[in-house]
Amino acid sequence: MMPLIAQLQESTTFLISFFTVIGLMVGSFLNVVIYRLPKMMERNWQLQCAELRSETVELQPVFNIATPRSICPNCQHKIAFWENIPILSYLLLRGRCSECRSRISIRYPVIEAITGIMSGYVAWHFGFGWMMMAALIFVWALIALAVIDIDTQLLPDDITLPLIWLGILYNMHGGFTDLHSAVMGAVTGYLSLWTIYWVFKLVTGKEGMGYGDFKLLAAIGAWLGWSILPLVILFSSLVGAIAGIGLIIAAKLKKDIMIPFGPYLVGGGLIALFWGQEINHAYFELF
Repeated sequence: MMPLIAQLQESTTFLISFFTVIGLMVGSFLNVVIYRLPKMMERNWQLQCAELRSETVELQPVFNIATPRSICPNCQHKIAFWENIPILSYLLLRGRCSECRSRISIRYPVIEAITGIMSGYVAWHFGFGWMMMAALIFVWALIALAVIDIDTQLLPDDITLPLIWLGILYNMHGGFTDLHSAVMGAVTGYLSLWTIYWVFKLVTGKEGMGYGDFKLLAAIGAWLGWSILPLVILFSSLVGAIAGIGLIIAAKLKKDIMIPFGPYLVGGGLIALFWGQEINHAYFELF
């Protein structure tokens, strides 16, 4: 273990390569989380509804992140370990199931590649240490949340709430910010979007966003501090507005189209993580 740590500390190339590979493996795990967690939530909701209606609930097979084994959705073929190697398996299988030859979504290797590249960049940006490890956890959680929100327009509490507490705990003795700023970041992040939500609802009678967005911004504030939140909201809103206009045009001007805001908050959070302090300093020096 010590030679590995020494090598990670001494060689930037080895550090980036090592955590890029780790990121690829984590990306494979995130694919499982992204697919299964919303289904686990749906099953739980159905169970709760049945209990409230005093209905008999049929015993269902265990379904969680670890069980059952991954299968082909078309032929139910159980995925072997060699078919689960990040990116490489997809290339060897030429994007098709080894049993029934049905197509495998390109999204799986794309998420693995994004997670690997982002992990390597985190390692290069922060260097080996606790801050790098914390940033990796933060980035991995944000990737999962962004894709789940795109798929289902949900931001699961199972990820957002632990992320808030982890951010506060990490900053207890000064991490990305101090404890006071982390706590205020969580509170300010939640209340800012909560206020916008209610003002919009009172004016239009419609819900402009979900409570998951409040918790996600609270988590970003808990990790990076309250002073970074205006930057996160600014970049999220700009990218969201541009993408929203594009989607509305593509949908033949259906203005009521639902657009998840979580991915744009994630984008703003990542910009703030890597360059937030520099952007803030540049802004204050300019004005």
